[in-house]
Amino acid sequence: MQLFIDLHCHSRFSADGVAEPEALVSEARAKGLHGFAITDHNTCACVDYFEQHGFLNKQGLPVNGLLIIPGQEITTAEGHLLALGIRLPDLKGIPALEAVELIHKAGGLAIPPHPYDFFRAGIRGPVLETLDIDAIEVFNAATTLRRYNRQAFTYAQERGLPMTAASDAHDSAALGTAYSILEAETFSLAGVLEAIRKGPALRQRYLTPTNALKKTWNNVFRLRRQRRPRPEKVA
Repeated sequence: MQLFIDLHCHSRFSADGVAEPEALVSEARAKGLHGFAITDHNTCACVDYFEQHGFLNKQGLPVNGLLIIPGQEITTAEGHLLALGIRLPDLKGIPALEAVELIHKAGGLAIPPHPYDFFRAGIRGPVLETLDIDAIEVFNAATTLRRYNRQAFTYAQERGLPMTAASDAHDSAALGTAYSILEAETFSLAGVLEAIRKGPALRQRYLTPTNALKKTWNNVFRLRRQRRPRPEKVA
């Protein structure tokens, strides 16, 4: 069966995300997606939220026709790495090689998002060569420069890797801007992961200028929050 799955998106549980979990579910249904992967930065808190509120089950099956794939975008020492199909603790700063090993040990897929994107911590060629990755994101709807997507596509071709496309949505309106088209044996988490290994077709479309501006503003706001000095304790 053919499934439309956005394999990279964020909720308000990411430091730079603003999407409410329920809004992501509504948007996915409205746009005709069969599911999406929730890949917040260095946390699986939204995965837990979806489970606690009945949108995701432990059996890896769709809920009311929508499949939510557990995941995380790990900030490794060398750049960002998607872990799909599993839950992990915060591994921020871990070497990418070690992160891949942990992902595989847990039964998930390791997929570098927006590789080559210098402005967004993409893992680039020299490091990619050392990693036993399962696929590579060759179309990111929010890429800083479109040539970064072309570089990722070329690298995937040279290495013979399965390719994925995703929105990298940080607000609900951007969900499904780009997505992967999977030929899956079953409508399930296991079926989706196996279909990714075989290589999806790609729905390629870039964020609108409005959504791109929202994402930039959210990143600026996040950095300002991080740099804001903490108040000194009064003795």
